[in-house]
Amino acid sequence: MVASRYETAFKLYPYAKVPAQSDDAPQRHPVVIVGGGPVGLSLALDLGKKGTPVLLLDDHDGAGLGSKAICFAKRTLDIAHRLGAAAPMVDKGVVWNVGRVFRGDGQLFGFDLLPEDGHRNPAFINLQQPEFERFLVDAIRAAQGDGAPIELRGRNRVSGLHNHDTHVTLDVDTPDGPYQLEADYLVACDGARSALRDMMGLSFDGRVFEDNFLIADVRMKADFPTERWFWFEPPFEGAGQSALLHKQPDDIWRIDFQLGWDIDRAKELDQANIRARVDAMLSSQTGTVPEYELVWTSIYTFQCRRMQQFRHGPVFFAGDSAHQVSPFGARGANSGVQDAENLAWKLDMVLKGYADARLLESYASEREFGADENILNSSRATDFMTPKSKISKTFRNAVLDLAGKHSFARPFVNSGRLSLPCVYDGFALFGPDGLDGPAITRPGAACVDAPVGDGFLLDHLNGFTLLAIGGPVPAPVTAQGVTPKIVHIPVPSPLLTQRYLGTAEKALYLIRPDQHIVARWSGFDAAAVQAALTTSLAKG
Repeated sequence: MVASRYETAFKLYPYAKVPAQSDDAPQRHPVVIVGGGPVGLSLALDLGKKGTPVLLLDDHDGAGLGSKAICFAKRTLDIAHRLGAAAPMVDKGVVWNVGRVFRGDGQLFGFDLLPEDGHRNPAFINLQQPEFERFLVDAIRAAQGDGAPIELRGRNRVSGLHNHDTHVTLDVDTPDGPYQLEADYLVACDGARSALRDMMGLSFDGRVFEDNFLIADVRMKADFPTERWFWFEPPFEGAGQSALLHKQPDDIWRIDFQLGWDIDRAKELDQANIRARVDAMLSSQTGTVPEYELVWTSIYTFQCRRMQQFRHGPVFFAGDSAHQVSPFGARGANSGVQDAENLAWKLDMVLKGYADARLLESYASEREFGADENILNSSRATDFMTPKSKISKTFRNAVLDLAGKHSFARPFVNSGRLSLPCVYDGFALFGPDGLDGPAITRPGAACVDAPVGDGFLLDHLNGFTLLAIGGPVPAPVTAQGVTPKIVHIPVPSPLLTQRYLGTAEKALYLIRPDQHIVARWSGFDAAAVQAALTTSLAKG
């Protein structure tokens, strides 16, 4: 039997016995993914839409109960849009761009995360993780209907892993008994408590911060605006040094309270004690306590950890199985989806024969860098929010004092630096910067959206792309059997000019399938494009 570890919110891929369970010889698959969270589902959808067969195994049959990750960033929504899943997410989600930082009863300052126009997606939406997963599965079902080779198997628990260096054999338990299968490549997306990581005896190193936070998802009618509110030294009883308020869909509000380190978890999770904290917060802000329902509660501890290496031969780790950060800053699920996008096109290229294992090495180097960047930002936020020494607290309070009076001090206030895509400056798969152009679109950066005709630029960037802005249409270029699609925009919009040309009259960009910029030039040179394309496939 496959025991349930948690209650599910949605049954998305019910168990069904497959013929391979009765075969004597293990069936071989190009890619097997273990874990049906946001990362595993994104990776399966991305590979399947590229035409690469993929099998996803999950030990449950759907999304776990509880909101868990709720803040999904613009970059994640851009990826989900490319995969055909973003529209219902944005429709369902609570869109927000504005945040406010308070100290006690007073507001220190507010901020706008996306003050400029010309983007399809907002800076952030708040959407419960089970809903995010449900919309990904809906997109997978639609892709399957169009012929995408994606298979989802629920209640298939991996109980054994045998790494043969050239492939992997998995022991799988099901309600109908065990069976084996093989994979050319295995991707572990099975979360922070990764069973696959333990099976391989791999470490998960980093910091565990001496603090605990209570999450309370509360359903209520309230007049709070759809903004991120964060308090240092909250004015309501029982909140500790900080508190956070976010709105979610369906009249549910996420409230976080800092509890401290030495706590009685059972006592803190008692509904009467949780309600006392929520009552104090609501009455502090509204003067009354409206009727509300406690939908879900949990206690978490800040942790910033990662594996030393994300690749071990044919086995890859992505998302929380590879790296873990504290929730403040919305860096967990968002960085995991970027892991999936980075790995999907590389596995696809290797399996189709356009590249070799050297390209797969770049997944580890690039995403380990991304994890380090997220851990650094998350650790700094945690240290600022919960200072552990008298000197640290004195510094923190001095910054807060200044921020309430002077704008120059506000960037030093750290209530969680919110998720942004990392830039792979100087990494091996990127080519020259032959354009004196805007820094935001330099080689290594993720493409910034902008209006193009009746739509947006990112709509046109699928697979390898040569983006020509101004000037003539470039000639087709082929390297290593890959011919990038040509997108020619002879008359760019003002925002496209601002973001991609700057003061230049024309530009040519080579863009990877994950919409990161490989190289850019002021004019077309076929040999230069071929060289950059070869470099991007790790054959330079």
